Amino acid sequence: MPLGLELLELALTHRSFAYENGGLPHNERLEFLGDSILGQAVTVMLYTENPTLDEGELAKRRASLVSSVALAEVARAIGLGKYIKLGRGEELTGGHDKSSILADTVEAVIGAVYLDCGEDVATAFVLRLIRPLLENPERFGAAMDPKTSLQELSTRLGRGLPAYAVKDSGPDHSKRFHATVSLGGDPVAIGTGTSKKQAEMSAALEAWTQLQISHKK
Repeated sequence: MPLGLELLELALTHRSFAYENGGLPHNERLEFLGDSILGQAVTVMLYTENPTLDEGELAKRRASLVSSVALAEVARAIGLGKYIKLGRGEELTGGHDKSSILADTVEAVIGAVYLDCGEDVATAFVLRLIRPLLENPERFGAAMDPKTSLQELSTRLGRGLPAYAVKDSGPDHSKRFHATVSLGGDPVAIGTGTSKKQAEMSAALEAWTQLQISHKK
């Protein structure tokens, strides 16, 4: 089993790079492991730090914090995208900033930390990544329900209601969805995901972010 830098390199290797380079190992097994570590760490944290919340609210918050949308935000905050090893096709289509690739890589890195450093360090690592979302209530609210947050913000700014257009690509067993959100007929942001809902959420959060930045200038 590779350790240290070799394990980290594996976590950063997307399957597109692996396939284009003779079938090298890639990060999907680490992603599978990291997803489990992430879920446990977030569940325990929410349970212990929110004694008054009921099961439904805890589940809602957990779903938000472990979602691809939230993990992509984490990846962008730490500049992870530029380190991911991608195949040429993914690079040419903006793979270094695709929410789905970013989120998957975060999970793979978490899996690598667990194998290399153990459960306690991996848990601390997860919480360090996630807490910035919790410490920014506005951002956390948008990550929990980006489509509603975008609708409320765009309406308040007089931009009208968001409209979504979704296309899919790839074989049935590995289909990707690409959503474009428009305001007033003008495309504002694009999101990708493994489902139509995930792609729309990703696009909505990106559009919400752009509106927030432009409104605060």
